[in-house]
Amino acid sequence: TTGSICMLLYWRDLKQTGLVFGGVLLLLFSLTQFSVVSVVAYLALAALSATISFRVYKSVLQAVQKTDEGHPFKSYLEMEISLSHDQMQRYAENTQHYINSTLKELRRLFLVQDLVDSLKFAVLMWLLTYVGALFNGLTLLIMAVVSMFSMPVVYEKYQAQIDQYLGLIRTQVNSVVGKIQEKIPGAKRKAE
Repeated sequence: TTGSICMLLYWRDLKQTGLVFGGVLLLLFSLTQFSVVSVVAYLALAALSATISFRVYKSVLQAVQKTDEGHPFKSYLEMEISLSHDQMQRYAENTQHYINSTLKELRRLFLVQDLVDSLKFAVLMWLLTYVGALFNGLTLLIMAVVSMFSMPVVYEKYQAQIDQYLGLIRTQVNSVVGKIQEKIPGAKRKAE
């Protein structure tokens, strides 16, 4: 699945990527105008309208042509769609791992195991208060989806220039963090 996600994000199959990108954006923009319940209900009604119309069309076509092709969705109705016990176990273990890792990291940050990391986290949360005042969560999600589908292609095209500037930024940030660590008593540099 990782390969197919990369193919989508790098626009290797334009038709498939366009459908996924357009569908996700349409869903997110719909959620900006309607409630989640309404969007789900409209999507279900649209899907039902399409499948019922197709089933009636095929039935009428079979009656007119006097053929017996059977149910048009028979192959899909017979398809196995349940998850195996092993798949469920694997998903549960992965979810448990991510939750435990997140809880350990939050505990480490909130209980100030490393003063510098906790201060970085505090600055990040402070900056997020301003982001939250400017954008709602749905707008940020739309921006994240657009970035997900555009940034990999831009990075692939301009990798050398981007890496050069990121190196300069990283050097400056490390310099500032080093100066701050020298001024804070009890904050040891990780390299020491």
